[in-house]
Amino acid sequence: MDCELLASCSALGYLEGDVYHKEIDCLESVKDLIRYLRHEDDTRDVRQQLGAAQIVQNDLLPIVVQHSQDKPLFDASVRLMVNLTQPAMLCFGKVPDDPVFRNHFLTVTAHLQAYKEAFASEREFGVLSETLYNFLQLDWEQRQEEDNLLIERILLLVRNVLHVSADPNEEKVIDDDASIHDRLLWAIHMSGFDDLVKFLASAQSEQQWSMHVLEIISLMFRDQVRSFAAFNVAGQARSMEEKHKDSQELEALKQREQAEKRFRTLQRGTRHSRFRGSYVVQGLKSVGEKDVIYHRNLHNFKNYTHDTGKTVRRVPKRNRTATECQEKRRSALNVRLFLREFCMDFLENCYNHLMYLVKESLIREQAQQHDETYYLWALSFFMAFNRGNGFRADFVSETMSIRTFHFIERNITNYYEMLLTDRKEATSWSRRMHLALKAYQELLLTINEMDQSKDESIRQSSVVIKSNIFYLMEYREIFLTLLRKFDETQQPRSYLKDLVESTHLFLRMLERFSKGRKNLMVQRKKVKRRKSRGKKNPAVEASPETLLEAWKILTESLTESIVPFDATSETPLEEQRTDAMVRIKDALLARLGPEALALLRAAREVWPEDDVFGSADVEPEDELELLKQILHADLPRSSAPEPVAEEEDDGAELEEEELEPVQVSETEFNFLDFIKRFASPNIVRPYLILLKSYSKNPPHTNHCIARMLHRLAVDLKMDALLYQLSVFNVFNKILSDPAAAAYKELVTFTKYVMNRFFSVAAKNNKAFVELLFWKNVSAVREMTEGYSKDGSEKKPAWTEEEEEELRRLYEEHRHSDVPDVVETVLTLLSNTERTRRQVVTQLVRMGLVENTKELKKQKKGTQIILWTEEQEMELEILFEEFKDSDDVLGNILKKLTAKRSRARVVDKLLSLGLVSERRQLHKKRGRAAQQKSTGRGVVEFSFIYCINVLRHESDESEEEEEQRRGKAKQNGTRRSRGMSGPLLWLQSCLNRTADDRQHDDLSFPVPLVPLTEANEDAMENRSFHRLLRKLGLRPPANEQESFWRIPEKLSVSQLRSAAAALSPREEETEGVEEEHEPKSPEENLHKNREEEEEEEEEEETSGKHMAQALTALLLALKTKHSSERPGMCGNDPAAASSCQMSPVNYSFPHHSTLQLHRAHKYCLENLKEIIWSKCGTCFFKSLIDNFPANNFSVVSIK
Repeated sequence: MDCELLASCSALGYLEGDVYHKEIDCLESVKDLIRYLRHEDDTRDVRQQLGAAQIVQNDLLPIVVQHSQDKPLFDASVRLMVNLTQPAMLCFGKVPDDPVFRNHFLTVTAHLQAYKEAFASEREFGVLSETLYNFLQLDWEQRQEEDNLLIERILLLVRNVLHVSADPNEEKVIDDDASIHDRLLWAIHMSGFDDLVKFLASAQSEQQWSMHVLEIISLMFRDQVRSFAAFNVAGQARSMEEKHKDSQELEALKQREQAEKRFRTLQRGTRHSRFRGSYVVQGLKSVGEKDVIYHRNLHNFKNYTHDTGKTVRRVPKRNRTATECQEKRRSALNVRLFLREFCMDFLENCYNHLMYLVKESLIREQAQQHDETYYLWALSFFMAFNRGNGFRADFVSETMSIRTFHFIERNITNYYEMLLTDRKEATSWSRRMHLALKAYQELLLTINEMDQSKDESIRQSSVVIKSNIFYLMEYREIFLTLLRKFDETQQPRSYLKDLVESTHLFLRMLERFSKGRKNLMVQRKKVKRRKSRGKKNPAVEASPETLLEAWKILTESLTESIVPFDATSETPLEEQRTDAMVRIKDALLARLGPEALALLRAAREVWPEDDVFGSADVEPEDELELLKQILHADLPRSSAPEPVAEEEDDGAELEEEELEPVQVSETEFNFLDFIKRFASPNIVRPYLILLKSYSKNPPHTNHCIARMLHRLAVDLKMDALLYQLSVFNVFNKILSDPAAAAYKELVTFTKYVMNRFFSVAAKNNKAFVELLFWKNVSAVREMTEGYSKDGSEKKPAWTEEEEEELRRLYEEHRHSDVPDVVETVLTLLSNTERTRRQVVTQLVRMGLVENTKELKKQKKGTQIILWTEEQEMELEILFEEFKDSDDVLGNILKKLTAKRSRARVVDKLLSLGLVSERRQLHKKRGRAAQQKSTGRGVVEFSFIYCINVLRHESDESEEEEEQRRGKAKQNGTRRSRGMSGPLLWLQSCLNRTADDRQHDDLSFPVPLVPLTEANEDAMENRSFHRLLRKLGLRPPANEQESFWRIPEKLSVSQLRSAAAALSPREEETEGVEEEHEPKSPEENLHKNREEEEEEEEEEETSGKHMAQALTALLLALKTKHSSERPGMCGNDPAAASSCQMSPVNYSFPHHSTLQLHRAHKYCLENLKEIIWSKCGTCFFKSLIDNFPANNFSVVSIK
């Protein structure tokens, strides 16, 4: 032992008889030991040395018992014992794999078991109970912080002592014998500590100790079973169900023993055998070519196997079955009596209140990690006890709700996901999952008990709960999912037993519930899957005469109908608008007049800008004219999906499915259809695993297995699903079992399946071969009804010439730069009827590729999932660049280096906090003025759309130019209009935020809260809002926010530069002072009128200039229509000269240059598909090239 530790332990005091004499430095020595424990190493050497010195048994416990009046010493001693009794799992983190650390772990565990035995005394718990009682007598206001700390330490000490597990080698006790844990529970009871626990669980003022109380209660009952029968005492009457269960088990044991006795009697011969020696077994070959030589008695020959005497092969660790949890035991009589009374009092007075507090703590994430396991245990244990102790629904009303079902279902899902991801802790996650499953099972059992209640209100409550859990898809299919995902290497046999019994109970309840109702509606969630479809019919090529005839037929049958816009689609709005026009034309070609007109009118409501589909008050004759122009227009069609032939082959799928949002709908429930979901080998295998241990299973478990197999084989007539060799092997064991009479249900079902199999084998000579394989539904149907005929649906074979051609083409292009080798080979094959799947499968068979995954078709888009730091930074830069544009998301997608889908980019923008909701990324509608439609064609509508974009951009350019001309003038104007106070307030807020972020090195959104009327008026001013946006401030993101905020992404330098931009310069300040000289109201009114008149004159002038530009452009359009070869004047001089007209004089201000340049650029880039684009380009080009710097005149229009 370390000398310093030895000195500290010696300075505590000494025990003389039953009296402990403490030293003067006792308190300081206890504090030194606490300090040593704080600095121990990974081997926990200090803890081991103190445990070897038995400091808890010889020093700390006597100090606590005999010197409890010394409050500082008592507090320090309890604090030290809490540290020493800390579980070994928390000290080491996990069970160490290293042998050296494993030895240290076992040593610490042995010391903890010695501590637990020392605490099993009424005297020690009496002192703790008395101290805790005195503190609880104080009101909340009278308690000090030290008192609350001591209460928590006492509860933690009791929890740590109860948490110590028993030593199986030392405690080889039987049922009804008192173990160390039983003695500890008796000490708790005799000291009255259990009453204090119940008080803490029920008192309104002690809610903060709810989790500690629940941990202590769960550890008190850790070795007890859930049923009420475990707490029954000798002499008390048992229920008829328990008596019947015990008699069944006793009868099965009796029959087994008698059958084994008869079997041994038959094995012995009637007289002494004279042929004791070796025998040669003819027809059974040994290792060599000779027959087997048998050296045993003949009556044991039928059990002979070649594996006799061989060493058993070691099973790999990853393939071993999961180990079972600790076995439950029955405590001593007096302990059972005490626990029974505790459970009854707890249910009546504490259960609902405590479970509510714990549930709220878990939902609000105020508890520690994995504390929900205590909640799940308490729910399953006390609800099971309530069912066995005269069921009272009001005792457990808190946990009988849909919220509880949802909470448990969510935890089961979470545990399963962690079981797959966290492989190192798979055992712990499996136990937690088992605990959640038992809680779910207990909820179903309680609902079943409520159905049998005599109280009508309780039965109605049960119906309400059942209607909810049967309606929702998550609760209906949870057992189906758990059975399909069962893994015996990670989940123990007890978990499978509870899962099978819970499934049986759920199906029985669902069957009864559905039988009493004719039309039971349930929720169904369907995921739309986008797959490559087959060949589409090509577009109908119609002659002008056919189109004219179709239009005559459709003119009289046009009415309203549907809407063409898909808000959930990721397709851009422009493409959806083009698709809408194509759909209108297809409807007209198919002579669906009502649908075509409905699409036109619906598209007009969705895209009202630019009157592309006509104006809102368009006349019916104009609508008919517009439909006629759409019918005759040559519209671009989106590329059709690649034709893929649907074939069944051994290869994997060549293209993965892309999931879309889940669609929720209602459908009528059919119980038989629901049972068909269980007709799968993945469901039958878990039942077979549990059926193998039929002799050890309880009778109820065997009944659940037989009932499920009966549903599949008899109700669904799919007995061929059980035609498998491993299933028949288990059936053979059941039939040959000497105690088969105890399993009448299993024997009857086994005989039924075997009879059905032999009747099928008489018709199908391949039935015995089918025993080697598990079968799905289609294989079952083929086995019983007959296989498909030879030659039907046979794929065309590959000839030698085709194989040679395929090999040559693949070798030529396998190392080329083509994006898809298979597509290239398909286009070059002489046989054009071959599909992609056939080519890939043949390449695999020829050995040119190893598997189909190497030639998997690349999905459109990208496979990138993770975002690097550089990509996140690029996304932030692009967002800052385009956040004020009309199509933020579209511009970002065009500029991104690593191409990603719209959904990925939106999710990343949300996670980075750049936007708060998805609707901020929706495309904004243009502000262009709408014009009336007079029946013009699609070409003219597109032309007007171009002009409106030009006008919109010119307005923005004028605003930007005015802003660039004088920021000082704007600042002075704002201040002159009463904004000086709000601007100074905004400047101080920016500076103060910059100082805080520079000092604290933390960034978080800061709200701008106006406290004066001037500031409030400014925050409601649109001009002030524009200023805030220019500075980078963020408006309220949703309904829960009321104030503008300074974003956390703005750095200190940006904040200071924004604040400096708000400061007026000297010249501006002088101008502002001059402007703020007192003037008469008449002068102010006169000045305002002059300003308004000047603004109206400017708007009039700009409107005239814009009208002149529109006139010139329309004149160019008419010139194009009058030319012989429209649209070809860009390169041919002769054509250009034939398109010239008389000179026209126009005078434009300087800023119209930018308008014409932008219109020219827009025509070139965005209107290439329109017929007149080349003439329009020539017009703009000559118009821009010929005007002088400030204005121009005499422009020749080409």
